[in-house]
Amino acid sequence: MTLKEVYRKILEQAQSIYPLGEATTMTDWIFENVASLQRSDVVKTPNLELSQSILAELDNRLHQLLLHRPIQYILGEAWFYDMKLKVDENVLIPRPETEELVSMIITNHDETLVTILDIGTGSGCIPIALKKHLPGATITSIDVSEGAILLAKENASTQETVIEFIHSDFLDEATWVNFPTFDVIVSNPPYIPIKEKEKMDKHVTAFEPHLALFVPDNDPLLFYRKIAIFGKLHLNVNGKIYLETHEDYAKETAALFMSLGYKQVIIKEDIFGKERMVVAY
Repeated sequence: MTLKEVYRKILEQAQSIYPLGEATTMTDWIFENVASLQRSDVVKTPNLELSQSILAELDNRLHQLLLHRPIQYILGEAWFYDMKLKVDENVLIPRPETEELVSMIITNHDETLVTILDIGTGSGCIPIALKKHLPGATITSIDVSEGAILLAKENASTQETVIEFIHSDFLDEATWVNFPTFDVIVSNPPYIPIKEKEKMDKHVTAFEPHLALFVPDNDPLLFYRKIAIFGKLHLNVNGKIYLETHEDYAKETAALFMSLGYKQVIIKEDIFGKERMVVAY
């Protein structure tokens, strides 16, 4: 089959489950990832004959796409803060909203020796971006998933950043004694009540790690309460806590921190006007 024929085939089938714009973007990504070909090549060399090995790999990627597997897992990579990071089913796919959280921290903390704790690191996207833009920072990152820690370490090495990654269950308060104090605590913790699972897209619920997504219906602020308590013990004077939140629970999260004695708690909107971040100090 020619390049044009294969491109059209994948694009048409991708449109069976995705809108044209998304289907086109995903088709472009697949061709670039598998064959190092771009859409302009389809125009310039439409009759290019592709090898059997490339055709087989393109078919494999298309099959995964039609099973609703996220394109980032299919390609094994995702972009975050101008970095290409490795991702797999051990970690959440980095989202643009989290980039806003990182940007806020970088803007507010340009001190040479700032110390940062990242809770629930996943792919390592948050600490790696912070370290690249705050090179003087000392950053510790923890996650309950050993698979996530291994992947985050690989990403940090690829991005040439030095971060301490620790496999630890943050919900176990007995582990807190092992940590010092920090100038910044940041987290994008699990915050989706299990009851919302039915409303979510299949490509999220069927493939992304539930451990990093969901919290009990009767305790949606579980991680925020633990972080607030931890912060009273491990946040330096003038330190700040930065959190990504569920848009429906931002006010409740802010109220929780106020009830536990934090003097200032600010709710921040994302670029879409949704209340998605809380800063406490």
